[in-house]
Amino acid sequence: MSNNAPVGVFDSGVGGLSVLGEINRLLPQETLLYVADSGHVPYGEKSAEYIRERSRKIASFLVEQGAKALVLACNTATAAAVADLRSLYDMPVVGMEPAVKPAALATRTGVVGVLATTGTLQSARFAALLDRFAGAVRVVTQPCPGLVECVERGELQGQHVEQLLRSYTDPLLEAGCDTLILGCTHYPFLRAQLMTILPSGITLVDTGAAVARQLRARLSEAELLADGASQGPRFWSTAAPKSLEDVLRVLWGRNETVRALSV
Repeated sequence: MSNNAPVGVFDSGVGGLSVLGEINRLLPQETLLYVADSGHVPYGEKSAEYIRERSRKIASFLVEQGAKALVLACNTATAAAVADLRSLYDMPVVGMEPAVKPAALATRTGVVGVLATTGTLQSARFAALLDRFAGAVRVVTQPCPGLVECVERGELQGQHVEQLLRSYTDPLLEAGCDTLILGCTHYPFLRAQLMTILPSGITLVDTGAAVARQLRARLSEAELLADGASQGPRFWSTAAPKSLEDVLRVLWGRNETVRALSV
């Protein structure tokens, strides 16, 4: 495998762009491939077997494109499929984890809230994270239907988004949470709107930067860190490419060409 082969990144939709941005900042020499499975978004309400099947198909496509590593930039896909993909591919496969450990260390009240999809919150992987890292900290979970769809549309603020966020954060604040985990890669794009409605002193935690660091460590361990210049990111979508191009201008901050993908 060439050091300058690309890194494949995928998500149920555009949320993984928050992770892609962190990877691009930390590893600017890496060439990145991104697949948005927007034709099948959201994953959060779908069965684990359905998500595993989608993940296998997209991973296979990225490997065919020459990927030297895979990043599941989706908490729900990680919970359902990361072990499966690690058994299939002899390459670095990096997934997401809700940031239970750093949140447990950060809380002052001893109460941590988790904003996530139903699929993530119901997974055995999330339960294992709580057992391992929560300790004496009380963790209050909140499924957030509708938020993924807002980000998919590039709708990051406004009355509708604010109402949804208030309905999901109010119960966590009432429970005494002073630290909130953004347990879906779509949610960091709502950080600015969240900060306008949350009291001062509330800490928001997400794992995009940690995933980028883990990718760097895994590539270094495998002696696969790129030693040439990046060829720039390439994008695919399983929905209409034009839709992703429009949202990319909002979330990625520049114009990009998106290719159609049928898998």
